[in-house]
Amino acid sequence: MLRYNLNRRYIIKKTFVIDTNVILHDADAISSFQDNDVVIPITVIEEIDRFKKGSDNINVQARRFIRFLDKIKGDILDDLGAPLGNNLGTVRVVFHKNYHPNIQNVFLENSADHRILNTALILAQNTNNVVLVSKDVNLRLKARSLGLIASDYYNDKVKSLDVVYKGARVIKNSDPHIIDTLFSIGSIHQDYVTSVDIPVHNEFFIFKSGSKSVLATFNNQAFHKVDRHKAFSLKPRNAEQAFALNALLNDQIPLVTITGKAGTGKTILTLAAALQLRRNYRQILLARPIVALSNKDIGFLPGDIDEKLEPYMQPLFDNLNVLKHMGADEDKQAQKISEMQEQGKINVTPLAYIRGRSLPHVYFIIDEAQNLSPHEVKTIITRAGEGTKVVFTGDIQQIDQPYLDQESNGLSYLISKMKGQTVFAHINLERGERSKLADIASDLL
Repeated sequence: MLRYNLNRRYIIKKTFVIDTNVILHDADAISSFQDNDVVIPITVIEEIDRFKKGSDNINVQARRFIRFLDKIKGDILDDLGAPLGNNLGTVRVVFHKNYHPNIQNVFLENSADHRILNTALILAQNTNNVVLVSKDVNLRLKARSLGLIASDYYNDKVKSLDVVYKGARVIKNSDPHIIDTLFSIGSIHQDYVTSVDIPVHNEFFIFKSGSKSVLATFNNQAFHKVDRHKAFSLKPRNAEQAFALNALLNDQIPLVTITGKAGTGKTILTLAAALQLRRNYRQILLARPIVALSNKDIGFLPGDIDEKLEPYMQPLFDNLNVLKHMGADEDKQAQKISEMQEQGKINVTPLAYIRGRSLPHVYFIIDEAQNLSPHEVKTIITRAGEGTKVVFTGDIQQIDQPYLDQESNGLSYLISKMKGQTVFAHINLERGERSKLADIASDLL
């Protein structure tokens, strides 16, 4: 089908067949295809129905989508579909009782994926430009093997990993006057720093001139010297860690993201900063996404909620134990951390139950945030009450969720959207500090 636009060009209209995982990722997905038509296989409705109960993000998305469909005016079972709204196409639910011969001959299993694939294949017989949209790479490969066009869902993907914001820049051959001014006065207006092209609010810089260098951050139209402050006896081992602690200890920056490979110090720096600022916050909350094993959620594990979460949260507790025994007065630090844990001042919270909560005056740390979707990240941040600081840490190269990748995970999405906001700071840690062995393994294996 052709449509005519104001530029006197004919544009080919497409029909997008939507997989279940797209809707569970973004309940508003079917409104993201402009004026093209959207087809939902009946199998997707059946699968969505199985996810409508529960408190996880996919359950929330399932319920939102069902309510969205229910509000559509028109018959979604009609062959012409029901209109989605102004400047949008139509949506319809279709089902085919019989299998396409190619499906029967190639795929013997009667699975939901194959029924969705069957719908797309039968539609393609009578309709041009049918595109199967799925976040399942295997299903996309199967579709292409049958001659179908298949695509990932791109609406909330970061445009290019090549331009992912790092949070810090090295300015070589800097004017020595800049370095001297930062050391003597502590700040310098951006008009006097012509070597930096378009600095971003709360971005970090290393100014170098020969053997001289200085660390700085940018805000309020000026560059400010960054000192290598320690936190709870933890000293930064490199410039990036110094930048991270600067952001983590700054009460004027309520949202911080820290990325980096294993062993760069993301988690321990964040915990040390939270402990250093413990008197400023009512509670330190710790969380990690639960990446289910064997497709079973924590409900299958024995014990109460704390016992269920303990295996997933052990890396956080390991870092707390390291901090207990760090510094000259380790007995006092160990006692303080133990007391805070016993009094509930340091507490673990399951992300599945955070929706609807309000968290004022909390230092909230979310580890392994690369395993969160953009919607989950938004849900967490919108829980922040007055005086709360939220910190996300993670490694976008190590994603364990099957339907997320380096461009579509919530951590990458958050960094790309919040870059330049006065309330936000980001730093990517590149240098491993756990051990030489861990650093080599992270790079080579």
